[in-house]
Amino acid sequence: MSRCWFAVGVLLACCASTRAGEDPKAWVDKHVGEVVEVYHWFHQHPELSFEEKETGERLASELKAVGAEVTTEFGGHGVVAILSNGPGPRIMLRTDLDALPVTEKTGLVYASKVTAKTEDGQTSGVMHACGHDIHISNQIGVARYLAANKDRWSGTVMFIGQPAEEKGGGAQAMLAAGLFTKFPKPSAALALHVDSQMATGKVGYRVGQTHANVDSVDIIVRGRGGHGAYPSLTIDPIVEAARLVMDLQTIVSRELKAIDPAVITVGAIHGGTKHNIIGDTCHLQLTVRSYTPEVRKHLLEAIRRKALATAASSGAPEPSIEFSDGTPAVFNDAKLIERLLPTFRRVVGESNVVEVDPTMGGEDFSEYGLAGVPIFMFRLGSVDAQRLAGFKRLNQTAPTLHSPDYYPDAEAALSTGIAVMSSAVLELLPASGESSGAK
Repeated sequence: MSRCWFAVGVLLACCASTRAGEDPKAWVDKHVGEVVEVYHWFHQHPELSFEEKETGERLASELKAVGAEVTTEFGGHGVVAILSNGPGPRIMLRTDLDALPVTEKTGLVYASKVTAKTEDGQTSGVMHACGHDIHISNQIGVARYLAANKDRWSGTVMFIGQPAEEKGGGAQAMLAAGLFTKFPKPSAALALHVDSQMATGKVGYRVGQTHANVDSVDIIVRGRGGHGAYPSLTIDPIVEAARLVMDLQTIVSRELKAIDPAVITVGAIHGGTKHNIIGDTCHLQLTVRSYTPEVRKHLLEAIRRKALATAASSGAPEPSIEFSDGTPAVFNDAKLIERLLPTFRRVVGESNVVEVDPTMGGEDFSEYGLAGVPIFMFRLGSVDAQRLAGFKRLNQTAPTLHSPDYYPDAEAALSTGIAVMSSAVLELLPASGESSGAK
């Protein structure tokens, strides 16, 4: 039996290597410079979540140029592009479009100089500090490859340009707009995400839970203001808030099982106006991270309970508590990964395909999995190995995603990303002319 399976594997490998047209790696070697130029444009033209009009228009133009049928302004400034090439499965490739309110400090000649008004009315620099410009450019490179090599595959590729990943609402907006009703549901969906601590040339994978549930919580603690010299005549909301900050930490340390990962971080606290004035309110902003639905539910209920108890213990009015930006955990499909790992190893070498730890970061790519599509998000090394080694020699950590100092080594990252993603599509779709029973 083992010899039989070995023979089948050899046959499949030979078939993959003898498909007509150009191999993805060979194509990338010739064309990656053109894609890097596209990357520079996206890096210099970042837009905030749900404001990605120019970004969506440029992506749509690039996908139209390769012959895709393109729908724009979908679920916001989202893009849906269909590249059809005969019978076969439908594979979805997703990129995110939005940037962050971060002022770039990289010093690159193509650094972003864009500024914009944030939700709180402040002016901020805008930067692709999370690498979405690499994701967009990678998708364009894959689209160009597939359009130029239609004799290597048969089926349909569905390119998604999704708005507002950073706010966690873009995938929901596209699904609510009818992504899987106005267009046939794909048989699988793939995405990549740059990794700021992984060397270029490497890709990372994880089966099952890979990104966390993410929730934002706003708590406005209420008190009774007055003069700072007479605190007994007031109910001090800042003291309430300080007590609540500490109480919140006991939810993770004392209410959850030690083996259940969770994070409650108070990222911002705003209260008061002057040294000698006790105000009426204090505003806390939290980010809450977990993996399972059960732990997520417990955390949010416990946060509400702790906030109400803090107010009651001070004889204060009830606080206002608002939950928002909820993003469910990403769960990578085991069968899809099992099918694609041999392809990844063939393209970049076995030692460059690494199993990675789960992250407490969030990703709304999870929404497509919850909608019934097998999904696989893999990580793409984005920083040159020598640059990473330099940080290590200096006992420094390489700039993380969302840092104003982060930048990818674009040519090397895109060379790997385009080759790996294109090869994954070829693996999931039959060669042109082959019969397929997949729908």
